[in-house]
Order: sequence, then structure tokens, then C-alpha cells
Amino acid sequence: MIGRASRNDGHGGLPVRAEINVTSLVDVAFTLLVIFMITAPILQGGVEVTIPKAPAAPLQVSEGVVISIDEEGTIYIEDDAVTREEFDATIGVLVERRGAETVYVKGDRDVPYGAVLWVIGTLKEAEIEAVSLVAEPETDR
Repeated sequence: MIGRASRNDGHGGLPVRAEINVTSLVDVAFTLLVIFMITAPILQGGVEVTIPKAPAAPLQVSEGVVISIDEEGTIYIEDDAVTREEFDATIGVLVERRGAETVYVKGDRDVPYGAVLWVIGTLKEAEIEAVSLVAEPETDR
């Protein structure tokens, strides 16, 4: 074939194809989707408590420590259960070490009022002034 250029240009290889292989791209996208679906519930963290509803604005949690009290009265600092003695002995140092601006108290709606009051009193004794109670905003107004 003289005078006519072939697609291979005489190199003897396969012809060049300018196409994107979408199969591997879709595989990667689905793999990432599955990873995010599995890890999203884990990232939420925290202790599961049923928060009472009150006329309150949505909470904007900045750098702070979350203390939860479940319906049995068990106290949690972030995700770790502690006894009253451990809480009393460590909360001041923990808040100071983390440099937390505010301590958020999440009390289950069925927890005795005295348990939440004891936690708040202990925080005040530890000279932690910025204490906020977490409530679920009322929506049926």
C-alpha cells in the first residue's frame, strides 16, 4: 500500500483507541459508596439517649465535651461509662486538658431529675461555668 497511510503507521501494534474504560471507574465509585455507607453510622458516635423536647434552637456543637446520662442513671463522658466517683475526680482535669469551651449535658427523658442535677452540680464544683443542656427542638408549634 504505497501512498496510503495505515492506522498502525507501520509499527505492527494494535490501533490506538481514544476511549475511557468506564468499568473500572464505576467499580471504584461503588466501592467508595459501600465504604461510606458502612462507616457513616459509626462516625456519629455518642451514647444513645432519648432527649426530651423543649422550645430550643438547634445545637451548634463546637469544641466541647458531651456528658450523657442514660435512663438507668449511668454517666458517660463522650462514649465511656464512668462511676460517680470517677466522674467527680476526673471531669475538671479532662475539660481543662481538652481545652473545651462548653460541656454539653444530654440527659435521657426518663432519667431521674436528681441524676442530671448531680452532674451539673459536680461540673459547677469543678469550676466549669459553660454548661449547656441538650434538648430536642419542638417541631409541632
